[in-house]
Amino acid sequence: MLESFIVPLLAATVQSGTPILYATLGEILTEKGGILNLGVEGMMSMAAFVAFAVAYTTGNPWLAFICGGLAGTVMAMLHGFVCITCLGNQVVSGLALTILGVGLCNFLGTPFIGLAAPGFSKFAVPVLSSIPYLGKIFFRQDALVYFCYFIPFIFMIFMNRTRLGIAITAVGEKPGAAAAAGLKAVKLRWMALLGGGFLIGLGGAYLSLAYTHLWANGLAGGRGWIAVALVIFAFWRPGRAVFGAYLFGGVMAFQLRLQAIGTHIPSSLLLMLPYALTILVLIFSAVRGRGGNAPSHLGINIEPEG
Repeated sequence: MLESFIVPLLAATVQSGTPILYATLGEILTEKGGILNLGVEGMMSMAAFVAFAVAYTTGNPWLAFICGGLAGTVMAMLHGFVCITCLGNQVVSGLALTILGVGLCNFLGTPFIGLAAPGFSKFAVPVLSSIPYLGKIFFRQDALVYFCYFIPFIFMIFMNRTRLGIAITAVGEKPGAAAAAGLKAVKLRWMALLGGGFLIGLGGAYLSLAYTHLWANGLAGGRGWIAVALVIFAFWRPGRAVFGAYLFGGVMAFQLRLQAIGTHIPSSLLLMLPYALTILVLIFSAVRGRGGNAPSHLGINIEPEG
């Protein structure tokens, strides 16, 4: 049972949770700067398509991975133009970004349906892959999964130990005080938004380059919305985001395996469980009066610096 079902399930959990983790960390960075971005689903969709198209055209998956991240950055620029430059409504802009990204991705991606492109394959890490059980779960994955093992630690160091990360947090909390201290609040918001967009784009690129090497419309499959929910679930903390991403990834992997063995449990019931847990966490944070540790100026526009 352990070797034949649980270990492969946990290995699939790591792979399924990786794109969600990329996107969740990107959304945390964005929201730490005070920008609410509900366009993650559209950004991941466009990044997945751009990465696939580049890999299919050039045969270079690493170039495609970077281009996927840049596609997320370009989408974030659209959101920033509306919300930071034009002081538009952040909720409406984010929803419009999702509709634009998903629709444009489906339109441009239709000729590629069913085609394959070079991507990232799994390989075993010497020595570490020989560790009983853990080796098969964590160290027989693709390069992008290994890369993602380090990102949460880098992210925490950046946000908590560097001047730039602390400045971004300050702008999300008290932009007026940050500006009075000499910080460029608008510039820092742009940096948080674009940096977060790049991470979100990497999550989308993972879907077409590693999770599947075939193109299909709707590849994001709601993962962008999951990432938005996970930011609240994680209380805007990257450590909890890791747990939440792999929780969602585990449920996705579990329901696929249950379908494969012919069980009659509805997959929608299984997919509901993490969302129910998220609601419980929100209720708990409301009762405790913590507000989920959300940045106090989240979703509130600030006037451009003169």
